[in-house]
Amino acid sequence: MTETQFTPRVFSGIQPSGDLHLGNYLGALKRFVDWQSKDVETVYCMVDLHAITVWQDPKDLMHSTRELCAGFIAAGIDPEKSILINQSQVPEHAQLAWIFNCVARMGWMQRMTQFKDKAGKNAQNASLGLFAYPALMAADILIYHATHVPVGEDQKQHLELTRDIAAKFNHDYGVDFFPMTEPVIEGAATRVMSLRDGSKKMSKSDPSDASRINMTDDADAIAKKIRKAKTDPDALPSEAKGLDERPEARNLVNIYAALNDQTVDQVLTDVGGKQFGDFKPMLADLAVAKMAPISTEMGRLMNDTAEIDRILTRGSERAREITSPILRKTYDIVGMIPPVV
Repeated sequence: MTETQFTPRVFSGIQPSGDLHLGNYLGALKRFVDWQSKDVETVYCMVDLHAITVWQDPKDLMHSTRELCAGFIAAGIDPEKSILINQSQVPEHAQLAWIFNCVARMGWMQRMTQFKDKAGKNAQNASLGLFAYPALMAADILIYHATHVPVGEDQKQHLELTRDIAAKFNHDYGVDFFPMTEPVIEGAATRVMSLRDGSKKMSKSDPSDASRINMTDDADAIAKKIRKAKTDPDALPSEAKGLDERPEARNLVNIYAALNDQTVDQVLTDVGGKQFGDFKPMLADLAVAKMAPISTEMGRLMNDTAEIDRILTRGSERAREITSPILRKTYDIVGMIPPVV
């Protein structure tokens, strides 16, 4: 069996759960924009089918989906250069997911740590969708034959499952049809931490709004939150290892590095020896310069949701030009009669 050469293609998605923040921007959106400028096809998705694995207020979900689309575009995703889609508008995602439900093994799913974390002690009351959603995530990726997926550390296990499902499908049917997708984890701020506690991930669920910079914050709010961010009394070190036992200092330097497209060591070469009274204004100016225009553009886009809907409809049409032939071939391999187009 000859090895298939797959078109280089990037896929990634974000749940439309509302309240986008700096962690979403640096950990995902900024990376998506970087991939867009490379010689590779890029597909970015609002994964609303994943969102409803737990209860969502319908009005809030619709608003959050449109706001996430606005966030993608405001961050620099060009709907002409990238395919920008809402997951539920491309039915091949769910159709392939059912086939993958029949390929994946129960034991594989039971090892998924995110299900254990989210379901907790009430696993018997969790939705079947929450348990099975890693198979849908695999379908999201493989319905595009995506070769690379930019993800955070917390999604690495799901990418490994995606590779397991692809390998088992290929083995069971004697084909080389689905690629072994590679996770891409890179950069200084793959995990952006709370501005109030450097040991906790920045999160929309934190009761303190001061713990995060929202993508909808204006310039004044951004600067104020940076000025009030928790620090320690020591000067900044000149080397990265000097941040090892200083979570708040490490977080602020990581944020600066990621916003300014530098490594941590490059930042510390410039700011080593400075007190936070000097460094925080530098970080605040940088954060305002990078984030305030995104907030302004998101506001403009959300004032014309009909345009957002048009962008997503066009995205789904472009996506289905890729997904429909792949699903038809999958049906053929499995022995199911493909739908008549």
